[in-house]
Amino acid sequence: MNLSREIQHKIFKVIGQEAERLNSRAYVIGGFVRDLILKRGCIDIDVVTDQDGIQLAEACAKALKVHKVDIFKNFGTAHFRYEDWDIEFVGARKESYASHSRKPAVEAGTLYEDQMRRDFTINALALSLMSPDFGELVDPFNGLQDMQSKVLRTPLQADITYSDDPLRMMRAIRFSTQLGFEIEADSFEAIKRNASRIKIVSMERVVSELNKIIATPKPSSGFIKLFESGLLQEFFPEMVKLHGVEIKNGVGHKDNFYHTLQVLDNLCEMSDDLWLRWSAILHDIAKPPTKKFIPEEGWTFHGHEDLGARMVPGIFKRLKLPLDKHMKFVQKMVLLHLRPIALTKEEITDSAMRRLLFEAGDDLDKLLLLCNADITSKNENKVRKYLKNYILVQERLAEVEEHDRIRNFQPPVTGEMIMKTFGLVPGREVGIIKNAIKDAILDGQIHNNFEEAFAFMLEQGDGLGLKRTP
Repeated sequence: MNLSREIQHKIFKVIGQEAERLNSRAYVIGGFVRDLILKRGCIDIDVVTDQDGIQLAEACAKALKVHKVDIFKNFGTAHFRYEDWDIEFVGARKESYASHSRKPAVEAGTLYEDQMRRDFTINALALSLMSPDFGELVDPFNGLQDMQSKVLRTPLQADITYSDDPLRMMRAIRFSTQLGFEIEADSFEAIKRNASRIKIVSMERVVSELNKIIATPKPSSGFIKLFESGLLQEFFPEMVKLHGVEIKNGVGHKDNFYHTLQVLDNLCEMSDDLWLRWSAILHDIAKPPTKKFIPEEGWTFHGHEDLGARMVPGIFKRLKLPLDKHMKFVQKMVLLHLRPIALTKEEITDSAMRRLLFEAGDDLDKLLLLCNADITSKNENKVRKYLKNYILVQERLAEVEEHDRIRNFQPPVTGEMIMKTFGLVPGREVGIIKNAIKDAILDGQIHNNFEEAFAFMLEQGDGLGLKRTP
């Protein structure tokens, strides 16, 4: 196969010309070639040469009038940007691994040896940038055939590939989920055999691949492969504990692992927000430790939203996810995820609406997306009923917000006003009065305005035996 028509941009011809001038050969290799054949956009170009990658990078940069080249002598690589392209140069190499590390010992090698060390045959494809075979596909491991068959296969024996660099197991499942490819059966069995070796990979690298799986249109397929391979058990045991159904007195509960994946897939149809997707993953994470069987009620998971919210920081910390506003957002979604659905099962009061509006604030719309996704059942009539009631809740929330402006509100009377009125210093009484004003507004006892809030403050002060300052 020749793809010269697809690489007519000036950059490819310059690389080939400079390689010839240096009496070397140069090839585009890896993901760029794969995505070119799959007709997926890619601006990252990996160039491999049979000589010195840094020397070729500097020569190409000079020819293209690029003034900044990033050189990494320890790795024998160099990088620069040209127009919209990110271009990295490296000399062809072969690798050997020690059992305790995924960092290889590297030495110069041939193009074939460089292709052999790649993770999958579809990533071992190379295109010649030399004349007279410019654009010719170099495919010693039948990667093109695997691509056409939508199969992920390793160039070397799979146990060697995965044991040498265990992150490749995560990448296999990530590519499978992203591209809709099947992992070759023997290769998947090798992942099962080597799953425990993922422990030598940093959690940051593991979760980077996990986030790419979560960002796909249907991440459930990736999570199922992670579970079936044993990888998920190694780094995310809390999620694994959701799996399974327990039966007592002939009564079972839903499998919360597959329910969680259904919620995640449902949400992915509505939002590409990574952290909202993490909220779906963690919304029922505390069901295993809160599970109880009560003969009159059946299986219950009382308080799982509260415990789940308290588990979020620990999970984020262990998975090296950011302990910032994103973690706080996920924690908030987990804590509140039952609230809108609960409103579909009872008489809808304005007070309950106001409290939900106040606590959800600017995140209400995302919370409603999560709750909508959480409506899952094999009983289609039950789902239709929930969705119908849920639409009513959404309409009532909009009406209450329009009337009362509760979302993100601050009580009209501030703590400073309370202290000034009663001659107080910061302390318990100030907090009691301020919370009482907030609750009165949320419960509809008073309107959300200064006059009524100030009068209510005076009543509360009287009840506490406080006197107004002159």
